[in-house]
Amino acid sequence: MKIATWNINGVKARIENLCQWLKDSSPDIACLQEIKSVDENFPRQDIEALGYHVETHGQKGFNGVALLSKMMPDEINRGLPGDDADEQARFIEGVFSVKGGAIRVCSLYLPNGNPPDDPVKYPYKLAWMERLTRFAQNRLLLEEPLILAGDYNVIPEPFDCYDPRAWEGDALFLPKTRAAFRKLENLGLTDATRATTDEAGLYTFWDYQAGAWPKNNGIRIDHLMLSCEAADRLRSVSIEKHVRAWEKPSDHVPVCGYFDFPLAS
Repeated sequence: MKIATWNINGVKARIENLCQWLKDSSPDIACLQEIKSVDENFPRQDIEALGYHVETHGQKGFNGVALLSKMMPDEINRGLPGDDADEQARFIEGVFSVKGGAIRVCSLYLPNGNPPDDPVKYPYKLAWMERLTRFAQNRLLLEEPLILAGDYNVIPEPFDCYDPRAWEGDALFLPKTRAAFRKLENLGLTDATRATTDEAGLYTFWDYQAGAWPKNNGIRIDHLMLSCEAADRLRSVSIEKHVRAWEKPSDHVPVCGYFDFPLAS
C-alpha cells in the first residue's frame, strides 16, 4: 500500500498537477494539505473520476486538509481535539480496513509559527504541537497502525536543510520547535524517511523566492510519523522531487511511504 502526503498550496491552482500526479504515482491514500478551499468548492469530481474517494476539512482561502483514498474509509474525524475554539482547518483522520484489522491515517498541516516574536502565532504553533502529542498518545493506546502524515513546518535536524545558519531564528528550526517534535517522536513514533536513510540533502520544500529550486536550497518539513505497528510494515520511502519542476508547481513535493498492508477482501 502506498500512502503519500503533499502540501499542494491551493487545490484550484494545482488541480491539473494533482490529477496528473494521481495518475502517475497512483497512491492508495493521499494526504493533502493547504487545499485553501471550503468543502463545497473542492474539485471532487475531477478526483472521483480517477477512482478516489474524497474527504475534506476545508477553510476559505487558507489551510485546509484532505484525504483521497482508493478505498472507502470506515470513519472520518475532522479537527484536532483539545481546543474547541480553534477554527483553523488543519487536521483530518481516516480509518481504513485492511486484512487483519484497520489503519489510521491522518493528514495534518501544522502551523508555521512565524514570526516567532508574534504574541499569537508561535504560541499557537507550540500549543498545536502539544495537542498533537496528546492525540498521538491516546491513539497509540489502541495499538493500531497509525500514520501521522503532513506538513509539520518543522526542520528536525541541521542536515534537513541546505544551510542551518539561514534558518536560525525561524519558527521552523527554533530549539523549542525541535524539542516539541522530539517529544512527539519520544512517544515511540518513527520518522519514516529517517527510518530508511540518513542521507543529507533530502528536501521536500523549496521556496518560490531567491532561486531556491534551481539552487537546491531546500528543507525537509513534510513527514510521515509512524506508530510501531505501522513502522513494522514500512518497506520504503520516496520523495517525488520531480513534481517541483512541473509548470505551476507547489513549493512542496509528495513524500510516499510503501507499506505491507494487504487490502481487506
